[in-house]
Amino acid sequence: MDPALLREREAFKKRAMATPTVEKKTRTERAPPPPSRDDSQKKMRPPTAPKLDASTYKTMSGSSQYRFGVLAKIVKFMRTRHQDGDDHPLSIEEILDETNQLDIGQSVKNWLAGEALSNNPKIDVTPDGQKFSFKPVYKIKDGKTLMRLLKQHDLKGLGGILLEDVQESLPHCEKVLKNRAAEILFIVRPIDKKKILFYNDRTANFAVDDEFQKLWRSATVDAMDDAKIDEYLEKQGIRSMQDHGLKKPVPKRKKAANKKRQFKKPRDNEHLADVLETYEDNTLTQKGANPT
Repeated sequence: MDPALLREREAFKKRAMATPTVEKKTRTERAPPPPSRDDSQKKMRPPTAPKLDASTYKTMSGSSQYRFGVLAKIVKFMRTRHQDGDDHPLSIEEILDETNQLDIGQSVKNWLAGEALSNNPKIDVTPDGQKFSFKPVYKIKDGKTLMRLLKQHDLKGLGGILLEDVQESLPHCEKVLKNRAAEILFIVRPIDKKKILFYNDRTANFAVDDEFQKLWRSATVDAMDDAKIDEYLEKQGIRSMQDHGLKKPVPKRKKAANKKRQFKKPRDNEHLADVLETYEDNTLTQKGANPT
């Protein structure tokens, strides 16, 4: 090797050793592992509320929706029980036992016994206030009482009875209506398609001439009011309808009370007031002197 190159190499080493340098050490540290999916879910999961089972939920004070749900179940049970022929009253404990609601809270039970059942229009309360029974629309128990009710409605002109009211009030309704089918008329109301029951009065059955039936059906008065009907009858020379219908009461005039006539003093001729007084005095003096 060339001695000149060796000398330059040694001189370079000396200069390099004399120059201070800061060495940056690179550490190959291990990166932390990424958080697992389970750990992230644990951190993001909100704190859970304590679980409520069915018994805990029912023993709570409860919202109004829960209370009225209990009441609706009781009313439905009492209606079904009445329709099956069981009409004896039950206590609040017996009702809750029959409807499988013995696990309700005490506050709900007090509300049912003291307020809800007593004020319900479908529930009847005994005089002591301790027992309850279903309160139907009509007090009918069998076919005889049903026919008596229909006859009273027919005689008094009250019209028919809704089928749904009879079904709610009469125990074993379908059987009774089947046995009394010949004595009852069923009419479907066109407004809401509900069935109406009427008493079938056989004494009112009579044969109507076919010609009269055609005339009756041809006369349509659905779109006419009473005023138009009266006008049409007057044009045809028929006045027999004048005495029918409601009569309007004619108001009576009050008689005026008899008041004593008072002499009015002159308003404009005040300057003649003295002359009038003198004339009145002279007139009274002459009448007193010459009595008739």
